[in-house]
Amino acid sequence: MTMDTPTLLAHLRRHGAPLTLPPGAALRWDDAELHRAAHARDAERYALLGIAPGAAPWQRARVLLQVLAASQAGLGDGARAVQARAARILCLGLPPAHVVTVLLALRRLRANHKHTTRAALRFVLEHPGADALIAARRAALRDCFEHALGAAAARGCARRIAAGDTGSDYLRRRLLRFLTDPAAAPARVQALYRPDDPAARTAAGAVPGEPALPLDRPADRPAALPRFAGTVALVLDAPAHGRARPEEVALRAALARVCDRLETIEAGGAAGLAAGVMAALAAGPDLVAVLTRGPGAPRSETAFPGAVPVVFCRAPAPHGPRRDDLAGPLPWMLAHCAAGAPWLRAALHARLDDLEHRADALTTRLAA
Repeated sequence: MTMDTPTLLAHLRRHGAPLTLPPGAALRWDDAELHRAAHARDAERYALLGIAPGAAPWQRARVLLQVLAASQAGLGDGARAVQARAARILCLGLPPAHVVTVLLALRRLRANHKHTTRAALRFVLEHPGADALIAARRAALRDCFEHALGAAAARGCARRIAAGDTGSDYLRRRLLRFLTDPAAAPARVQALYRPDDPAARTAAGAVPGEPALPLDRPADRPAALPRFAGTVALVLDAPAHGRARPEEVALRAALARVCDRLETIEAGGAAGLAAGVMAALAAGPDLVAVLTRGPGAPRSETAFPGAVPVVFCRAPAPHGPRRDDLAGPLPWMLAHCAAGAPWLRAALHARLDDLEHRADALTTRLAA
């Protein structure tokens, strides 16, 4: 199963079914083949799409699972680096309970690679909420720790740490080399193997629910995105009376701030929209985007076959703009045209750089 980029982006935004691990049964992952195919087709692009604005948390969890479960054999250094950086961002940017589910799923799948080990150990021992996570889910995180290192090596490390070892050659080779903050590891490894205390677990509460690094926030504005060098023609379903809706104003402003050339055509009604699209096509843009209120409007470019893609979104649309998420629909929209492919990759790389900068600042504050 393969999907083009706009369809995959729409799926990542809309399909929010959780991953589940029924006792004694296989992992339930209803779109597993789709994710495997997308990863196989372009592993770097796939990892970047996992951090695209507006992706559903459980879809991001699927991306994390696929990235950590898959072998990196045959990937270039650049693709490996992007996957490692995206995995780090997702481990911080997802609700911790989602990440615990992913790590337990990797254990169920018996998936373990060096990049898997590194990501799992850094989540268990270095997450900003690690102490609370261990108190609330000690057995689960101990299972994740032992899967990452292997049970014998994990327990060997725990025994040495309990005996006072903090930096032996054994610990460096088996555990500390995978971490960015080895000094924090001994106390948390000891906590993993502390006898479980139900009263303490109750006092600690449930797994912290909020991500350490929110991935979607009002600060994600189109001004932070690269410029789109092509031409977009925006056809608006303009009301005969009354004012434009906020989402219509937002989309127009978002495109204006990103596109080098934006042509806007206002039209009303089904006949007016069709005429507006034909007028837009005649101008020869890279993309025609139609924002319509009509319930019978077409959903894709199939209604206007030709070399120039025509995309439709309704106001409000499932993948359309919210006033606090102006960047959200732009990757989906611009990915429909050839000029959008390099723009999307550049935009997602820029977003990854920004999120990584925020993650570095977060961990620096915690270390201080």
